Amino acid sequence: MQQRLLGRRAYAETLQAMVDFTARRTPDTEDELWLVEHDPVFTQGIAGRAQHVLAPGDIPVVQSNRGGQVTYHGPGQVVAYPLVDLRRLRMYVKEYVYRLEQAVLKVLEAHGVTGHRVAGAPGIYVRLDDPFGHAALAGPRPADDPFRGLGKIAALGIKVSNHCSYHGVALNVAMDLSPFERIDPCGYAGLRTIDLATLGVQADWQTVAGQLGQRLQSQLSP
Repeated sequence: MQQRLLGRRAYAETLQAMVDFTARRTPDTEDELWLVEHDPVFTQGIAGRAQHVLAPGDIPVVQSNRGGQVTYHGPGQVVAYPLVDLRRLRMYVKEYVYRLEQAVLKVLEAHGVTGHRVAGAPGIYVRLDDPFGHAALAGPRPADDPFRGLGKIAALGIKVSNHCSYHGVALNVAMDLSPFERIDPCGYAGLRTIDLATLGVQADWQTVAGQLGQRLQSQLSP
């Protein structure tokens, strides 16, 4: 897998580049991993509902063809786009999503942060009262508020075309988190988002991008 550190890029041009890459790839095309930081943008998933975009203001809303609802991308967030042939990796979508999440969990672990999965809600979450504690989330989440006490630190959304996946995962490092208040993140009203900086972890974009790239490459190697 070839890694490409793209730096700061507009979302729309990156999306088009992913679509073009996937459309022209052959069974022999090498998988790639793109690591990017986007200009401020709200992206809406293919089944996204307009009511989850509360007050976009001066931040553009771009329709995307990934799964999931609306999310925010902006400076201080590492976005990783693995462009991989799942059939060649002999991997089904469920396992692929699990491995993307596992890569994020390992990056957080390297910074002393314990990440958690929530059933039915792709992405990675942390306990707001004890982000460094190792206790697992016990039992089912409260039905009336499945994200009680949690903050979302990584969002995930993918698209699969002819067994080839694009889009990917976004990990919040050191952001202005206020734009998340203008949407229902991932379609969940009141869901709080968090980043490493707010948890007290001092890490720069370049370092975390390198760590996430390394972990993803390990998880997605044949």
